[in-house]
Amino acid sequence: MPRKYRVGFDISGLMIFLIIMIPNFVWFAVPAPNDVLRADSVTPVLDMTGSICQVIFVGLLCVLISKERKKLSLSPLIVSSAVCIAMYFTGWILYYCGITSPIVILLLTVPPCAAFMLFALDRKNTVAVVPIICFTVCHSVYGIVNFIV
Repeated sequence: MPRKYRVGFDISGLMIFLIIMIPNFVWFAVPAPNDVLRADSVTPVLDMTGSICQVIFVGLLCVLISKERKKLSLSPLIVSSAVCIAMYFTGWILYYCGITSPIVILLLTVPPCAAFMLFALDRKNTVAVVPIICFTVCHSVYGIVNFIV
């Protein structure tokens, strides 16, 4: 496996992370109406595990480069990733309109994870897939347990 990768800096890995984080930066600065996301979490250990996995996968997306990947283009995986990001942004728009339904909570949890997964697969960064899956499970359970059930 080490022969399939090289260490470097992949600006596209950092860019997808920053794009997905834009609504979070807004949310940190400007509270939404009916801001249920600011409530104390009942899954703190899971949240910490998810955060650790997030740091790991973002780091891997930014510094581990597959020698087998092709030049970044509008491949089906990248287009699908962009669609997931659009769904995620739609969830934030609905959230800022005061809607906190289960669908909105799911839009805030599942599509960004899917976007990262699709991006990692397009970049042939299979090492990042495991922490992305772990983050997806943690992030999804957090959203469901804290805001849906």
